[in-house]
Amino acid sequence: MALRQCQKRLWLEVHRRDLREDSSSTEAIFQTGHQVGELAQRIYDPENLGALIDVQTEGFARAFERSAELLHAAQPIFEAGFSAGGALAFADVMLPEQQDGQRVWRMVEVKSSTSVKDYHRDDVAVQAFVAQSAGVALQSISLAHIDSSWTYPGDGDYCGLLKENDLTAEAFSRTEEVKSWIAQAQLVSASPVEPAIEIGAHCDTPFACGFYDYCSRDEPKAEYPVYWLPYIGAKAATLAEQGVIDLRNVPDDFLNARQQRVKTHTLANTVFFDAVGAAADLAAHSLPAHFLDFETIQFAVPIWKGTRPYQQNTFQFSLHTLSSSGQLDHTEFLDISGNDPSEPFARALITACSQSGPVYVYNAGFETARMSELAIRYPPLSQDLRAINARVVDLLSIARERYYHPSQQGSWSIKKVLPAVAPELRYDALDGVRDGGMAMEAFLEAIHPDTSAERKKQIEQQLLAYCKLDTYAMVRLWQVFAGRTELKV
Repeated sequence: MALRQCQKRLWLEVHRRDLREDSSSTEAIFQTGHQVGELAQRIYDPENLGALIDVQTEGFARAFERSAELLHAAQPIFEAGFSAGGALAFADVMLPEQQDGQRVWRMVEVKSSTSVKDYHRDDVAVQAFVAQSAGVALQSISLAHIDSSWTYPGDGDYCGLLKENDLTAEAFSRTEEVKSWIAQAQLVSASPVEPAIEIGAHCDTPFACGFYDYCSRDEPKAEYPVYWLPYIGAKAATLAEQGVIDLRNVPDDFLNARQQRVKTHTLANTVFFDAVGAAADLAAHSLPAHFLDFETIQFAVPIWKGTRPYQQNTFQFSLHTLSSSGQLDHTEFLDISGNDPSEPFARALITACSQSGPVYVYNAGFETARMSELAIRYPPLSQDLRAINARVVDLLSIARERYYHPSQQGSWSIKKVLPAVAPELRYDALDGVRDGGMAMEAFLEAIHPDTSAERKKQIEQQLLAYCKLDTYAMVRLWQVFAGRTELKV
């Protein structure tokens, strides 16, 4: 599978694995995969009769031997290993079945994604080929992925979490194709010389390669990278093919108005601010005003009844309220008890937002979607939550249209805009939690049963400080856009 992404990646996996540096997001994906894989064992073996092959403790040779031995028994096998045809593979799930009086096997590959990807199909084709080459009486092979529409009923019942897709006919028909991949992989891995392959779109397809920093170490570094252009997308690859990696060399007719603005003000090191337009955008919204931000957590495997896989579960909000006299007050909610925080969150939010005044957010699509979900989940609160949604005003859309500072580097994230508008306020000065990813990690640690009370208190303070800065940043941004200075904190 490494070969399918890049020959150089395969060679480095074999010869220089020490150079691999996976990002925190990649590591999180790995952890999710392990969690889903462990749960699959419970789903496919509810009576706990199966056998697990652990290559880490048993070693490859014994793992292959024991897998072959277990094929003579009628029990589920997890992580069964097979070596044949010039390759080796480990199957997530092997289930015994009877066909014409003979024992045959059904293989299930388990993925933590919510759909079948093209590289999954390649993976399954390899698994089928290696197992059949090893003499396994393989009757069928399926890929099981998470069904994101499934709702957890509670009480540890995860039946229905995984959705199977039968890929037998496709996998069995790709034997010659897989043989060619394996032959090529053998040649690449046997070579004493690292393949000369430049970085490109394949470095992130189908997923980020851990060798990117190594492979890009000698690439020319642009002073003003093309990727600073917002929504440049595939055009960046087109420009790179033409040798264009710096904003200074991007033709103006290649850019839309917003991209041109970023290029112009980045190269000139000047600030774009349509103060009149920004003030007009806000003029229709009177005080008092509320400034709102949510923090959420996702679970591939839901832990709370009534939630879905990968659902954004709200656990925290910060709300600054600016009165007509300029008085600024703050309200917050955070639940790190480990219980489902959704309903108390919704009730606290309704109380905090009162019944009048605009509710400013930064990226309205996120907060409004969460409130709509809560409204569906808790019908008695629906009317109040939808009323809040109707009052939402998006500061992000105003910022994108009316403001740009070169330090933003093409991004209108609040983390980029705040230091430009209010240099004295910095996320990197916060203790422990400085962005949404860190907030999720902190929340997971806080609700873990082994976390001490002292550590939970520390995490609580860090989360509250982080979310509070998000909404205070919005207040400061509103001040600048509205041309107002009076604040009484």
